[in-house]
Amino acid sequence: MSTGAERDRALATYDVIGGPPRRELNALVDLAAQVAGVPFAAVNLLSSRHQHQVATAGFEGETTPCDDSMCRQVVESGQPIMLDDASQDPRFADNPWTTGEIADVKYYGSHPLRTPDGVVIGTLCVFDSEAHQVTPEAARGLAQLADRVVDVLELELASRRLSEVNLRLSTSNERLANFAGQVSHDLKNPLTSISLSLEALELEVTDDYQVDTVARARRGVDRMNDMIANLLEFASQGDAPGDDRVDLAVEAETALDDLAGRIDRSLVRVNPLPVVRGDATQLRSVLMNLVDNAAKFTLVGEQPDVEVGSTRLEGVHRVEVRDRGRGIPDDKRERVFAPLARLDKTVEGSGIGLATCRRIVEAHGGTMGVDEREGGGSVFWFTLPAVDGTS
Repeated sequence: MSTGAERDRALATYDVIGGPPRRELNALVDLAAQVAGVPFAAVNLLSSRHQHQVATAGFEGETTPCDDSMCRQVVESGQPIMLDDASQDPRFADNPWTTGEIADVKYYGSHPLRTPDGVVIGTLCVFDSEAHQVTPEAARGLAQLADRVVDVLELELASRRLSEVNLRLSTSNERLANFAGQVSHDLKNPLTSISLSLEALELEVTDDYQVDTVARARRGVDRMNDMIANLLEFASQGDAPGDDRVDLAVEAETALDDLAGRIDRSLVRVNPLPVVRGDATQLRSVLMNLVDNAAKFTLVGEQPDVEVGSTRLEGVHRVEVRDRGRGIPDDKRERVFAPLARLDKTVEGSGIGLATCRRIVEAHGGTMGVDEREGGGSVFWFTLPAVDGTS
């Protein structure tokens, strides 16, 4: 049996009491009345003290004390009640709904509304001022419609929670963009001054130790500039991309041209890739980043062995960049997509690239992950919605 406190918590979660009438609930009570062959129906929700008629057919709903509620018997027992004439039942003989004080209920059918957590929050109720026989069809129909009432409440709850998540994400993205802009302003200018000063020093120093010290300082400034640029790129991604047709095979070739100084083109095998929709520049950067990583994390003393390909799945293309590198442990595979995450600090990088790639892919309606490659290495993959008419 559900307690009043449990019902109060569940009803507060659904946020259905006191708001405007739900069109879907009104449609269900209309249908319930038709299935039972009666003029009246209601969705009754019971808090710890009151019965709230949030949807009705054939009469105006109102809020009444729980003590007057016929449906309280159903809520507290968790079992449906179907009666030809409720006024003849000892449980309801003195109830104001059967005595004429509120109404003159005879035929009465009520089925519990049970949440997925097992809390009975109310009933779907049908009634008539005339007594007549309860049919098995009416009982089955009422039970099925009661389940649909709970489905409507759950769907509205899920929709509201999704809206709240989207709002938080939007706020988070806005804050991230503002932060990135502030970083650019606060750090870029001082770094430029430092870089110019170091360039001047390089022209003046001749001692080997000093030359080496200035060179290390210059490399540090360059790394900081790269990190800031990557942070700014990460913050700028995630907005809705364009809707152009993008040939990933063409973009992969362009990406390999851009990587010519970092990886030998002959060490990368590119299999057929699909045409998708989105932003060509962003998707090219994803491919370039994944191929670059595959080359960077090659085992010491070995040549890169990189393969790019795709497969068509249900409604999506899965694009893969496979390598023979060091691999990623199971418990670290999600962490590599976190901003600033660097599992192997022996390889240069800012830890922003994969996080940016995932933001780009998700903005295109896809997903991204990494698996182990059979025989050693990793398979970085991403999915993108398939374009009608392409394979």
